[in-house]
Amino acid sequence: MTAVMRPRIAITVGDPAGIGPEIAARTAVDPAILAVCEPVIYAPPVDLPVTPGVLSAAAGQAAYDLIVRAVADAQRGVVDAIATAPVSKEAFRLAGLPWAGHTDLLGHLTGSPHVAMMFDSDVLRVVLATVHVALADVPRLLTRASLEATIGLTARELPRFGVPQPRLAMAGLNPHAGEHGLFGLEERDVIAPAVAACRARGIDVSGPFPADTIFLRAMRGEFDVVVACYHDQGLIPVKLAAFGKAVNVTLGLPIVRTSVDHGTAFDIAGRGKADAGSMMAAVRLAARLAPRPASPAVHP
Repeated sequence: MTAVMRPRIAITVGDPAGIGPEIAARTAVDPAILAVCEPVIYAPPVDLPVTPGVLSAAAGQAAYDLIVRAVADAQRGVVDAIATAPVSKEAFRLAGLPWAGHTDLLGHLTGSPHVAMMFDSDVLRVVLATVHVALADVPRLLTRASLEATIGLTARELPRFGVPQPRLAMAGLNPHAGEHGLFGLEERDVIAPAVAACRARGIDVSGPFPADTIFLRAMRGEFDVVVACYHDQGLIPVKLAAFGKAVNVTLGLPIVRTSVDHGTAFDIAGRGKADAGSMMAAVRLAARLAPRPASPAVHP
């Protein structure tokens, strides 16, 4: 017979001045986590000159270095998936790093042509069409090509999450999804044509729908995922519905990567107050999505 081994999950501690090190350490020894995977902590040297709660270039560089190591190990098969604790975008900038966070950095490191951020929970799934950009830039960045790519990627990836025939809803950008052009033309000129093109390719996607009700409709079971136009449009509802239980997943990578649904929480770093629930949820999902390693055949 063949004995199935637990997947090895890399847990990066994120910004070492935030709560990442403590939630990673607590997750790695939790009996429920050890039952489903073999955690491997990726942490900086203990003598790294950082102070809990204090923003620094050293911490940003250390967080970046850990991600690079973990991605390289995942690509080589040393680990089967990655679960990341939060990084600080400000610390990245202080370190001279051009990336706005994990999502674009992971796309760069793996050479992935199109990636997307999805938040997965038992009550609501949300994919972001744009991520860490100024609200004023969102209309310019919402193009037919980018929306078609995100919708297509979402439809291809959802079966991995137990949704074999995903039903997608596209949120509108403007109030009332533009109200037939009264409050903006993005729905008419960009979003609706992208949705129509995806439907023509056989994707079950509808919209654009007014954003003030589409998330509730999805939570009631009408849709499996909502594609949101911008960061807060998608994350406010998912965090209201499932904060601490939702998992951030990067779609479009050749490796499995999950993460927490919160930030570095510098205000409580090093005080032992941090809730590790989202980190544990991220590791459990990474273990579920990871390719299952198998030991050599054992004959009785």
